[in-house]
Amino acid sequence: MDRRLGHEWDEWNGRPLPNLGDFSAEAGLFFRFAAMTIVAATAVVALLLYLIGPRLGGLWAPLPRALWITLVALAGLKTIYLSVLAASYYGGRNLLPELLMERGPYLQLMNYTSLVARAFGKRDWVEHAAIDVYNTLAERRGRRVGKGELLVLIPRCLSKQALDGVLEIAGRYEVPVFVATRGQLARRVIRERRPRAVVAVACERDMMTGLRDVAGKLPVLGLTMQLPNGPCRDASIDLDQMEKWVQGLVGRAQS
Repeated sequence: MDRRLGHEWDEWNGRPLPNLGDFSAEAGLFFRFAAMTIVAATAVVALLLYLIGPRLGGLWAPLPRALWITLVALAGLKTIYLSVLAASYYGGRNLLPELLMERGPYLQLMNYTSLVARAFGKRDWVEHAAIDVYNTLAERRGRRVGKGELLVLIPRCLSKQALDGVLEIAGRYEVPVFVATRGQLARRVIRERRPRAVVAVACERDMMTGLRDVAGKLPVLGLTMQLPNGPCRDASIDLDQMEKWVQGLVGRAQS
């Protein structure tokens, strides 16, 4: 198939990707970069307050102190939130409702952490780890839907073997599959079909965008791909994982 790069890969230089496009990483990598993100954001705001504090004090004397107290409180809340996330992930039990965890503030934390990871050249690994954490938390909810209520979204860049595998799984479990050539088209299909859950396939970069835009409104499980031939061409996926998720959502296939 012809290669048509998505905008997330505009900077690709045509060389083979590291580790043949497999960006698997331990969850701890995400938590370390998330902590760095909280520290960096707090430091930037603290520096700004330090620089403009005297002028703010001229407007209202108690204002700088109030802002410093607010900053410390917010930094504390973020630290507690990250600790609860880590305890939920490693402890095997979600400690918060989904709208306060994987379908809530976590989605923004993922994206801000990705921005910091880019500065260290670790974007794809950190995003993979973040998506794994998200999927673990989401899968534990034990959600069940009808076969017609689940939508499987796949990209056009799958290898023939991966595509055939997805179609075979979808056929056995009688769930609809849609090939989304663009993220905008995928979101339109979701609006039109109105599924109750989605299993989506994408590279780490596109998956982050998709989760940010959709997961807060609709339960999603996101399966990342391996890119042995570079981005947007002949991608492979873990078909066993896909079947596990589909079966978990709709029940066993018809024999």
